[in-house]
Amino acid sequence: MTLDDLWNGTGEWLKGTGPDPDIVMSSRIRLARNLAKYPFPHWASEEQLEGAISDFESAYKQAQGYFNGALFLRMKELDSIEKQMLIERHLISREHIFNPEHKAVLISEREIISIMVNEEDHLRIQVLQPDFNLRDTWELADRIDEELEQYLDFAVFSDLGYLTCCPTNVGTGLRASCMVHLPALVMTKQVGKIVQAIGKLGMTARGLFGEGTEAYGNFFQISNQVTLGHSEEEIVDNLERIIKQIIEQETAARNSIFANQRLLLEDRISRSLAELKSAKLISSEETLGLLSIIRLGADLGIVKGLDRSMLNNLFIQIQPAHLQKKEGKQLSAEERDAVRAEFISKKFNI
Repeated sequence: MTLDDLWNGTGEWLKGTGPDPDIVMSSRIRLARNLAKYPFPHWASEEQLEGAISDFESAYKQAQGYFNGALFLRMKELDSIEKQMLIERHLISREHIFNPEHKAVLISEREIISIMVNEEDHLRIQVLQPDFNLRDTWELADRIDEELEQYLDFAVFSDLGYLTCCPTNVGTGLRASCMVHLPALVMTKQVGKIVQAIGKLGMTARGLFGEGTEAYGNFFQISNQVTLGHSEEEIVDNLERIIKQIIEQETAARNSIFANQRLLLEDRISRSLAELKSAKLISSEETLGLLSIIRLGADLGIVKGLDRSMLNNLFIQIQPAHLQKKEGKQLSAEERDAVRAEFISKKFNI
């Protein structure tokens, strides 16, 4: 697999398959792991950071099955657009592009697995799959973890579990999350209460691109906050239970809007489609909002003939780095808005 294969392909998590693809776009498991022989990345020397990369590279090449055809990238060898595209595709964190000299990432075919090397911890193992699929996603992450542990000595303390740079990750080192699309709860002004409620249950809600980002397009990442004192099964079970409740509430809100405000909703959908078809300049934030309403219309059967996978991919393809990669050059903000408008217009004027 090459970088061009990655940019031109469709990530597995965007396919819109499964039992609840209208509300849950993806399920993700991240495991934080550190190598016992080196200090945490923030305290490690350049030689030690390079040692961690070398040890991991040797380990994944020996591991069987999961990494066949995978792409191993040194961050220092990527340009700014390529690094930003990895963020937009949810394959690395925003923090991973800073001070790139001694950082790397491994990406599997179909983008199901990505492993950041020398981010906050030596390894951040991520498994990302479509729909509400936490259990299978966790089981795959666990198998990958066990496979790597045959070749790497992870830092573990008997009373605490896996040792991590951030104290909130100590223990299992597991962060579980689901990306959920909640336009009806936003429209009915219920989403704020839900975010507050899940906070009291040890969960947090972030935006489309993780910590510190806004919930553009009415997408929220719901994840656990603390790992210490909880088993992997407890973390996954708790998140599953909360996501099921969110699905029920979003479904009820959609049904209420459809039954009681259908004409208003249809008007909003029609206006969103018209704007996307005719705009000459449009920002990524505005596009996400309009696409969110159209996706809701497709989910409710109001808009016909739109493939969910196509819509899901558009949320990524209209991002700044993807547009610049498509054009093969850096663009100003206004140029990006023009390219985005033309690109999205062609998608809907068919």
